[in-house]
Amino acid sequence: MSPRLDLVLQSGLTLSQPLTVIGPTPEHDLSSLPRETQVVQPFKPFHDHFAAQGFDVAPVAQDRCQSAILFLPRAKALARAMIQQACSRTEGLVVVDGAKTNGVDSIMKDIRKRVSIEGPIAKAHGKIFWFQSDPEAFQDWAAPDTQTADGFQTAPGVFSADGIDPASSLLVRTLPTKLGARVADLGAGWGYLSAQLQDHDSIKALHLVEADHAALECARVNVPDPQAQFHWADAVIWNSPEPIDTVVMNPPFHTARSADPALGQGFIAAAARNLTRNGDLWMVANRHLPYEATLNDVFAQVQEVTGDNRFKVFHASRPRR
Repeated sequence: MSPRLDLVLQSGLTLSQPLTVIGPTPEHDLSSLPRETQVVQPFKPFHDHFAAQGFDVAPVAQDRCQSAILFLPRAKALARAMIQQACSRTEGLVVVDGAKTNGVDSIMKDIRKRVSIEGPIAKAHGKIFWFQSDPEAFQDWAAPDTQTADGFQTAPGVFSADGIDPASSLLVRTLPTKLGARVADLGAGWGYLSAQLQDHDSIKALHLVEADHAALECARVNVPDPQAQFHWADAVIWNSPEPIDTVVMNPPFHTARSADPALGQGFIAAAARNLTRNGDLWMVANRHLPYEATLNDVFAQVQEVTGDNRFKVFHASRPRR
C-alpha cells in the first residue's frame, strides 16, 4: 500500500464500505483492502493488474460509494476532474494521496479554499489528506462535456490533449499514398493518425489500439470510419484478429517522469509480430531515443526516411520471424 495511506489507516481512520479507489498504479499495494472494493483505472495494463488480484475494476466509476481514495495523476486538469467525480459519487470521506512531483501541494491548497481538510500527513516525498465529500464545492472542476483541440475531440489528461502532436504531424506528411488493406495504429491516442487515414480507398480495415480508455473514447468520435475497429488494449501484448499489412505509430516513451525506451521497443516488437511477412512499419520517434538496434533486430529492412533535430521517421519492412 502507499506508505502514506498505510500510515493513515493504521492510525485509525475508518473508511466505510462500499469503497472506491481511483487511479492507483501497480506501485500502490491494495492487498489489504477488501476485494469488493471498486478500483477505477482507465489505463489497461494497470486495470488488468488489479483485476488479476480479484478487485472489481472499471475504466470509469460505476456506482456511488461511502468513501473514496484518490491517487493524484500528474495532469492538473485531470486531477481536478477526478476530485469532482469522487465528490459527486461519494457520501462520506474522500482521501487524496499524491506525490510532490504530481502537484499535491497545489491541489491541497486549492481544495482547502473550498472545504475543511484533515491531515495533512507528509511522508515519502508526498502528502495525504482527507475531507468530507461536498459535491457542490467542486462543480466547476468537472471535466467538460466536450473538449476540442484543432477540431478534434480530446479529454483532460490524454496525450496531446491541447493540440496535434508535431511528431505525429511529421509522420502523416511522410506516409505513402497506399498503405495496404489492413492497417493498425498502435498507441492510437485520440485518433489523429487514424483520422488522416480513414479516407484512403485502399484501406479495408483500420485497427486503433490504445491503452487509455478516455483517449480511445475520443478516437471513436474522431474516426467515424465504418472500417475502424477500436481495441482497448496494451499495444505491447496486443494480437490482431487478422494479419496486418501496415502498422503506423508514434509510440509513448514514458512510464513515469523519466524516458523508458523499453516501452517503444515493446511497440516495435508488437508491430513485427502482427505484420504479414512482407508488412511495413511507419514510425516516428524523438531523435534521442535508441530504437535503431531493436528495429534492425526484428525487421530485415530499416531506413530513416526523414526527420529534423527533434524527430526521426522510420520505414521498416519484412519482419523477421
